[in-house]
Amino acid sequence: MLIKLYVHNYALIRDLDIDFDDGLTIITGETGAGKTILLGALSLILGSRADTTVLLEKSEKCVVEGTFRIEDYDLADFFSVNELDYESVAILRREINPAGKSRAFINDTPVTINLLKEMGERLIDIHSQHQTLMLNNNSFQLNVVDSFAGTVKLLNEYRGRFRQYRGLKREYDEAREKAEKNKADLEYYRFQLSQLESAKLTEGEQEDLEKEQEMLSHAEEIKLGLTGASELFSSETGSILLYLNEVRTTLSKIKEYLPGGEELLARSVSSYIELNDLASEIDKLAGAINADPQRLSLVNSRLDTIYSLMQKHRVKDLGELIIRREEIRKLVKSIETGDERLAELETLLKTETGFLMKLAETISGKRKSILTEAEKNISGMLKQLGMPNARFRISFSELNELSPSGTDHADFLFSANKQVEPENLAKTASGGELSRVMLSLKSLLTKNTNLPTIIFDEIDSGVSGEVADKVGQILAGMGKYMQVINITHLPQVASRGSRHFHVYKDDSGDSTITRVKLLSPDERIMEVARLLSGSEVTETAVKNAKELLEAAKN
Repeated sequence: MLIKLYVHNYALIRDLDIDFDDGLTIITGETGAGKTILLGALSLILGSRADTTVLLEKSEKCVVEGTFRIEDYDLADFFSVNELDYESVAILRREINPAGKSRAFINDTPVTINLLKEMGERLIDIHSQHQTLMLNNNSFQLNVVDSFAGTVKLLNEYRGRFRQYRGLKREYDEAREKAEKNKADLEYYRFQLSQLESAKLTEGEQEDLEKEQEMLSHAEEIKLGLTGASELFSSETGSILLYLNEVRTTLSKIKEYLPGGEELLARSVSSYIELNDLASEIDKLAGAINADPQRLSLVNSRLDTIYSLMQKHRVKDLGELIIRREEIRKLVKSIETGDERLAELETLLKTETGFLMKLAETISGKRKSILTEAEKNISGMLKQLGMPNARFRISFSELNELSPSGTDHADFLFSANKQVEPENLAKTASGGELSRVMLSLKSLLTKNTNLPTIIFDEIDSGVSGEVADKVGQILAGMGKYMQVINITHLPQVASRGSRHFHVYKDDSGDSTITRVKLLSPDERIMEVARLLSGSEVTETAVKNAKELLEAAKN
């Protein structure tokens, strides 16, 4: 319940501090005095958007702070889930600085605007002309039915499961689409894998084959060169080894006389041994090298296979081709086993659908069970509000699929005249009739809701006389179950409040500002008299005002 509202530097409000009480609180004032500004300020702490245009003084920040008593409204879990300190009194604050930056707080803890809005929706229902127009919205109509039926908690459970169902269905649809596409490609991937596996590729094979190809392609040239080199080493007439042997013999004869001769001899011996070994190696290689056209053909064929596969799969070398083979192998396996996951998802989806259908059926049954009583009560309330021939009906139809609200579609039907059958509310009800329908709904739902505060912005527009008096009685009756704040121009309604605030413009200073005053009993008489007679308050109006206020006490 709202117990205090503080506003600083908002629109025409410089500083405002209002204490509220339970029951029915009345707010009156001349048109343009600033009653709507109060609602605008309050809407800031309920999460509405704002910018620097709301600042009275552009160099100062705007602050709106609402203090609420919340111990009776089951909000401890909300605070716990959102890691906020819970106390029996909660303070919601909103600040807009001159740069246009907005900040929100709950009990001095910074929060997001969305969280502030979520909290605000649990504390206050502001009824305005816009909300009356929502009567024509089917979702709103179904929410009204749920409030009558007491299915809100059950519906919250359903919606939680519905979100899971929708995520599961999305995953299933994606998996099915992917499976269908993959199946179309499966044979192609299998063919690719068959080619790669048949090739029996091994790491390093390409490099070895390319070296062998190079050698086989030049076998004659290599053999000829090796043979010529071998002859240079082993020719009996003038070989390298023969000449080197003579060098060794000569050095052995003079080593004793030649300084360093021993070293030269040793080097010549070493060179002879090394060259003799080299000659043997070359001779061996010359004997091993032979032209082998058949082997060359095999090597060329193998390399052609590798090069063809590399080009087909657009890779740079054999290593990347082997990696691609493993990727295709995994892809084929994934496609072949994909049906298992799809079947698993299908089973889960069927189970979830069955659960939701059963839950939706339970919700639908509860909704339908209260339709007759709700129609009767609303029609009866409308008769009290000056519509003796009013008939209100709730038409229910079944949807072909699950929706976020179940499987029901609701339509409010209305007729104000005997000869006209109830039709769609949006097509048949005038603005004044819509207001009375909304007031009837709000009044009847008061006992079923755990909402602390409801604010009406001229819910009584378009009515007068006895009907206006009845509206006042209804609002006062609602005030027994919750805090009701009503902005009105009707004296019959204004007289019913337990407290009465007057909103007015003050031009005494340098600028015009909006002020709000809690009226004393005498001031209240004069304000009700003003509502009765207009700007010039007559003695008759004062007398009538006293009578209205006295009657409201009984």
